[in-house]
Amino acid sequence: MFRRALTVLAVASALVAVAAPAAQAGGHGRHDRPLPRAHAHNDYEHERPLFDALSHGFTSVEADIYLVGGELLVAHDPEDIVPGRTLRKLYLDPLTRLVRANHGTVFRGSRQQLQLLVDIKNTGAATYTELHRVLRDYRRMLTTYARGEVHQDAVTIVVSGDRPRELMEGQTTRYAFYDGRGPDLGGGAPASFMPLISENWTGVFTWQGVGPMPAAERAFLHQAVAAAHANGQRVRFWATPDLPGPERDAVWRELIAADVDHINTDDLAGLEAFLRAKP
Repeated sequence: MFRRALTVLAVASALVAVAAPAAQAGGHGRHDRPLPRAHAHNDYEHERPLFDALSHGFTSVEADIYLVGGELLVAHDPEDIVPGRTLRKLYLDPLTRLVRANHGTVFRGSRQQLQLLVDIKNTGAATYTELHRVLRDYRRMLTTYARGEVHQDAVTIVVSGDRPRELMEGQTTRYAFYDGRGPDLGGGAPASFMPLISENWTGVFTWQGVGPMPAAERAFLHQAVAAAHANGQRVRFWATPDLPGPERDAVWRELIAADVDHINTDDLAGLEAFLRAKP
């Protein structure tokens, strides 16, 4: 009887260990409130892709993909590609389970959407065509575009990198959206196609957080964000300073003051602590 009790206890402990990441990601980790501005750059390089970001309250995660042998594999560089690390396995299947467990949302007790930024690294049109085919299997949890209308849902896929614009614009039904660039701002593309504008911080601004931000650069930042928001688009900058210290904090403060929608970082705990400390 004692041995049987130990066996039951061991099984129960194992089940709890397996369920813990999903429960934490569902909004019952250290903090219940998701962080709308938090974007996990190269999320797949963390120990637990997706779940580490969700446990810190991140509401946007980034996955780079390569089309290899008919599969969408997640990696930063070609030499990093590992068989089996597919977009389905690392992101789409876990998100499906979370949305089902949380009754239609990624974050338990919150209607906050999750953005999955999918960065195409090779063979743009071919990779996107396969991505479209794969996403169709997950359409019940995805924000979609059909017959001229956007239908919001728990997860919004935005395609970055080598994205085939003409192919995507010609689709009457889409399960993903287009990540624009600075020159697209004010170019007439609707938010129903291009809901996000992303740009390299160092390609636009000279200021890296040392001393006060130049007035002209601050004004340009605020104007650009306001223009995007007027068109219903969100804004993200990559390559912002990301080493802990006063320079990074100064840049993050300016991004928040300008109402930039997504703050890009590899430091999940650092950005969470920064955002949680804000009123």
